Amino acid sequence: MSPNAIDRLVALLSKLPGVGKKSASRMAYHILDGESSYAHALADELSSLHRSVFRCGVCGGFTETDPCPICSDPGRDTSVICVVERAQDLRIIEESREFHGVFHVLGGLIAPLEGIGPGDLAIGKLIERIKPDVTEIILALNPTVEGDTTALYLHKVLKDFSVEVTRLASGLPVGGDLEYTDRITLSRSFRGRVKI
Repeated sequence: MSPNAIDRLVALLSKLPGVGKKSASRMAYHILDGESSYAHALADELSSLHRSVFRCGVCGGFTETDPCPICSDPGRDTSVICVVERAQDLRIIEESREFHGVFHVLGGLIAPLEGIGPGDLAIGKLIERIKPDVTEIILALNPTVEGDTTALYLHKVLKDFSVEVTRLASGLPVGGDLEYTDRITLSRSFRGRVKI
């Protein structure tokens, strides 16, 4: 028996990250139970997504204009570049309203076991962006083996430039409980401790 329209929709939705078959089924029935205008609006947005959204020619983030609003904002501090793995990381940092510099999206992390090397990332473009007025490169990479490998590689590549290379602090979350903290996080917390 070939899959019907609901089965096909559930199969497509379950391919989204973090969405299992049960959640995908719930979404599909929610769309069916709702107004057809919502389903049409959702379909229109999805079908036009790749036509209207593309990568910024400067930072590599997703945008509808080139350069993106962040790269073209004269109020941003262009002397500080925050390097992130993916475009969604840029958005998360931007929503925190703590960073006022510019961004650079690598497009992934070095992961030799997956066949991803430095040449597969936008490292060359980052180096091209380092002008005399750039004073700091912040590595906002996840504290994973791949993130650490990428950070070490970038630190080595950038040591010939007169630019300070920093990395976001990592450690215990606010409201966290020592009892439930993993060994690596606790180790990073001790190494990154600050004076009070």
